[in-house]
Amino acid sequence: MSGNYGTTFPRLRDAAGTVWRDYTRHAFVEGLRDGSLPRAAYLGYLVQDYIFLIHFARAWALAVTKAETVEEMRACTATVDALVNGEISLHVKTCAEAGLSEADLFGAEEHPANLAYTRYVMDAGHSGDFLDLLVTLAPCVMGYGEIGARLAHGMDADHAYADWIGTYAGAEYQQVCAEAGALLDGALARRLGPRFDELPRWTTLCRRFTEATRLEVGFWQMGLAP
Repeated sequence: MSGNYGTTFPRLRDAAGTVWRDYTRHAFVEGLRDGSLPRAAYLGYLVQDYIFLIHFARAWALAVTKAETVEEMRACTATVDALVNGEISLHVKTCAEAGLSEADLFGAEEHPANLAYTRYVMDAGHSGDFLDLLVTLAPCVMGYGEIGARLAHGMDADHAYADWIGTYAGAEYQQVCAEAGALLDGALARRLGPRFDELPRWTTLCRRFTEATRLEVGFWQMGLAP
């Protein structure tokens, strides 16, 4: 289960049904959990995830232009900073140890599964509003927090993927999840009112969230491809 990520996220997660479990319990994730994931698969994933995070940061920057309050703008700006100057450092450090520079990562060819996911998120932001963008961003933000917290439980210090697990289980990333959850709660209440789940719009938002989650499954599957 997740940490304190607000009240809206659990409802979106429940609406996604089995797709959420397919994402958070994927074979790639389980390979990270028990250390059986081949190192080559992990490094290949990190390269693609670096590219993903570049686009993800751009999507959060787009959210600044969709925001309706200064508080929303500040929250989105803080997330951009956390991605570009925080989370991405894990990828740069690990890949550098394998002989790949950050220039190599930035210039790597983007996998079709990565393309499909990142462009879906950006399209949601360009064609929709702040809520459309937030619910497509949420599966990645909160999903990784939920996965990290679960995998860290009982983990040995010398675990093969301790750095990755520790990044997403750590207090700093968990705070990012909590703040994103609060942002989503406030944005929904501000735009749709306290009974937003009774509106047709809620069904549309749930579908967006579920589709983004399905694309997360494809991203993990990409990581297992030879």
